[in-house]
Amino acid sequence: MRISVRAIGSWITAAFVFLLIILGVAAGRILVVNAPQPADAILVLAGETSSRPARALQLLRQGYSRRVILDVPADARIYGFTPLELAQMYVAHLPEAGSIKLCPIHGLSTKEETQDAAQCLAQEGAASVLIVTSDYHTRRALNIFRHELRGKAFSVAAAYDDVQFGTRWWRHRQWAKTGFDEWMRLAWWEAIEQWD
Repeated sequence: MRISVRAIGSWITAAFVFLLIILGVAAGRILVVNAPQPADAILVLAGETSSRPARALQLLRQGYSRRVILDVPADARIYGFTPLELAQMYVAHLPEAGSIKLCPIHGLSTKEETQDAAQCLAQEGAASVLIVTSDYHTRRALNIFRHELRGKAFSVAAAYDDVQFGTRWWRHRQWAKTGFDEWMRLAWWEAIEQWD
């Protein structure tokens, strides 16, 4: 039995399309890593200010750590207040306020944030760190922190916000936009930025 080149090409094309469909369906799940481990400190990455801090407080109450370091952008203003001032007001009203430290962040990327966070982690003597960030950002954030701060042990916990993202990304326009944007950032990190 002889198989034609056209038949082989059709099989290869069908296999490629099938592989793309499988990867597309799994793309959202691949971005999300939720594997928290007990640590010296819980580090909440700068950015989203509702789900991330709430998830960190939940982990603190569950005993994953006794300290939370809250990364806060230092160089912006929101309706006349700096994010640091707003974060101080937020923390002051929490029962866990004594366990929370604010860490001023000047960098605009996750890679730059590692350098500011490293100083705060050193001040706290944290050798093991549980990162809390948005679910779609977990894989990239974990990779970046492990690459940039090699002397520390990192794990990550996902903060879920179903307005911004879901692993079934094709169900909502915003989820698709967030997923696509995060895949582009992850690809940029893997291909270019980590080698700088």
